[in-house]
Amino acid sequence: MRLVLIGLAAGFVSALLGVGGGVVIVPLLLLVGGYAIHEATGTSLGALVITAAAGSVAYAVHGDVEPVYAALVGIPAAGGAVAGTALQQRIHGRTLSLLFAALLVGTAVYMLVTA
Repeated sequence: MRLVLIGLAAGFVSALLGVGGGVVIVPLLLLVGGYAIHEATGTSLGALVITAAAGSVAYAVHGDVEPVYAALVGIPAAGGAVAGTALQQRIHGRTLSLLFAALLVGTAVYMLVTA
């Protein structure tokens, strides 16, 4: 049941704010699900395949998807995901958690300063 609630929260926040679901899913899997960081990130990416497809269809129905631009971002992102996964598997869990936290804090500070 926890995973279902995590999925609902991630889908809602991702669609509402346009953020990657991993920003929501990973922390929830860590805090609520009791996952280790490597498993949380892998599970999040697996879930995002489904989330991205559903969100893309919903936005396309409203005419808000630019297919060429989506491909220009998405294709290189797929390559980056393969490289990132290879690197992630070599990083200690604590270091990975600190890097993820730094990314979230840095993004939050930037948004607060520029809002």
